[in-house]
Amino acid sequence: MKLVPLGDRVVLKQVEAEETTKSGIVLPGAAKEKPQQAEVVAVGPGTEEVKMEVAVGDAVIYSKYAGTEVKLDGEEYIVVKQNDILAIVK
Repeated sequence: MKLVPLGDRVVLKQVEAEETTKSGIVLPGAAKEKPQQAEVVAVGPGTEEVKMEVAVGDAVIYSKYAGTEVKLDGEEYIVVKQNDILAIVK
């Protein structure tokens, strides 16, 4: 199956959370903070009011509580509106 976003929505795949801190402390699953960085896997066509500015493959930073989490074929995705994306990482 494939997710095809509608309107100004974007499908993101979250990057993996760090399992150790910079000082080398290993974090258990519950202590890991959910990363706000993701890769764009699908982009909707946009609307008359909203021109899509992200493309498939872009690394982005999105709002902490944005979007809807979706599980499909064992993979987890987040569907957000384009205005929930704060920046493109270059």
